[in-house]
Amino acid sequence: MAATATFEYKVRDAAGKLKTGKLEAETQSQVANKLKGMGYAPLSITQTNAGMNKELSIPGMGKKVKLKDLAIFSRQFATMINSGLSLLRALNILVDQTENKELARVLGEVRTDIETGGSLSGAMSKFPEVFPPLMVNMCKAGEVGGFLDMVLLQIAENYEAEVKLRGKVKSAMTYPIVVFVMAILAVIGMLLFIVPVFEAMFADLGATLPLPTRFLVFLSGQMKILLPLAVISLIGFLFVWKRVKRDEKVRGVVDPLKLKAPVFGPLFQKIALARFARNLGTMLKSGVPILQSLDIVADTCGNIVLSRAVRAVQESVRTGESLTQPLMQHPVFPPMVVQMMAVAEDTGALDTMLGKIAEFYDQEVESTTESLTALLEPLMIAFMGALIGGMIVALYMPIFKIFELVQ
Repeated sequence: MAATATFEYKVRDAAGKLKTGKLEAETQSQVANKLKGMGYAPLSITQTNAGMNKELSIPGMGKKVKLKDLAIFSRQFATMINSGLSLLRALNILVDQTENKELARVLGEVRTDIETGGSLSGAMSKFPEVFPPLMVNMCKAGEVGGFLDMVLLQIAENYEAEVKLRGKVKSAMTYPIVVFVMAILAVIGMLLFIVPVFEAMFADLGATLPLPTRFLVFLSGQMKILLPLAVISLIGFLFVWKRVKRDEKVRGVVDPLKLKAPVFGPLFQKIALARFARNLGTMLKSGVPILQSLDIVADTCGNIVLSRAVRAVQESVRTGESLTQPLMQHPVFPPMVVQMMAVAEDTGALDTMLGKIAEFYDQEVESTTESLTALLEPLMIAFMGALIGGMIVALYMPIFKIFELVQ
């Protein structure tokens, strides 16, 4: 049997009077059905957890809705709406079959809000940590225009492309990061366990050790102090970075450096351009007003350099000027992108052209990541071999010296 929970409710009776109370049920929909069967109009239904019935959770764990979850939800929701199911019935099915517990809980709240007469976009806007502004505004445009299923499909395609883009970047970064971590762990292991053995042997020789060997012995002796400091510093940095990475002042320093990085700078630029073109094109295609679209895209392109350029475009459009003219003043936008957008603006096909730009840069990101992976593999192998090989040579130099003296 499924576990029951206690729900507090607020309803209006047939006379319009407000009443409150509690009911035990398995889900919020069961409570809503019971109340409707009793002749009440539900206003709000919230679950109460107390004592041993309260679900245990670790702060920051299991409460996150990923972009992949939203993409799957959007596509399933669009399919159901397109098949003729009502919003409430589709949401009932999604609440039961969604794997992400946090998303299922939020969808239950959205369903309750719709049952009490609210709109889908209005209910979604109450959960900004789950539903991004881009998704909320597109759903609002779909509700007004009567093509919600088409908008949900566009959202799904947008998020699926974004998930694919992130996957490509992660695949390109995984190999060098893994090799680098393995090299660091190997160096730490040698300094902690191998070098002390050689150090004891060198002490019996009584001769002056070569400079590289003395440096390794010195590092090995300091590892008991340096290693805890390094671990504490790394944890402290990650904790601070998680808190300040979205701060505008920090992004104003870090984001321009990302674009200027020698190897990864062009990749970061292409990722940001692909995200900008895809988000803006999707919103314009869904009927979201251009000023509102630019405002949302400025917050979602992922780089403050592009965000500032989009804000400049927004001000230009607000004053009745051209959409593409301010982009020429920002080097982060290549001339090809500016010219393509200018032609599309003149022909009235800006959303279609932005989609083509997004597809172009998606392909560019894919080819760039493949090239980087092919380039980084031999470089990381050479780096690891030089690091470990250099330490081994430094350890054996005194032994080679002894052999020379014996001869």
